Amino acid sequence: MTTARDIMHRGAQWIPTHETLDRAAQLMRELGVGALPISDNNERLCGILTDRDIVVGCVAMGRDPSKVTAGELAQGTPRWIDADADVGDVLREMQDHQIRRLPVIDNKRLVGMISEADLAQHLTEEQIGSWAEHVYARSAPSSH
Repeated sequence: MTTARDIMHRGAQWIPTHETLDRAAQLMRELGVGALPISDNNERLCGILTDRDIVVGCVAMGRDPSKVTAGELAQGTPRWIDADADVGDVLREMQDHQIRRLPVIDNKRLVGMISEADLAQHLTEEQIGSWAEHVYARSAPSSH
């Protein structure tokens, strides 16, 4: 059985809720990633911050990234997967919630992230095609 641990990218790092977006962008550059899980003071997942969130939710709004925190952009219920979950469960979680990045948790600790690139390296073309169809699905245009 292939698990989340088998396909995840190791070495993921949290960004605390109180950290500013300019520091988050610097950390993304240093790590070569486009998203960081956001943690509270107890290292519990509060959300995911993406490079797009910084641009659209801060810069494009005329706000100063050195004054806006990661926690201010954390929205919704954070999604995650247990490190020992089957890859089928990983795909379902990502498909059901139309998400492209998924933190991997083991014993309440962040141990990795699963992204589109990780899926592409470890899954069959059929699995990737089905995943993409669900994650990128748009509602049908209305017939008005």
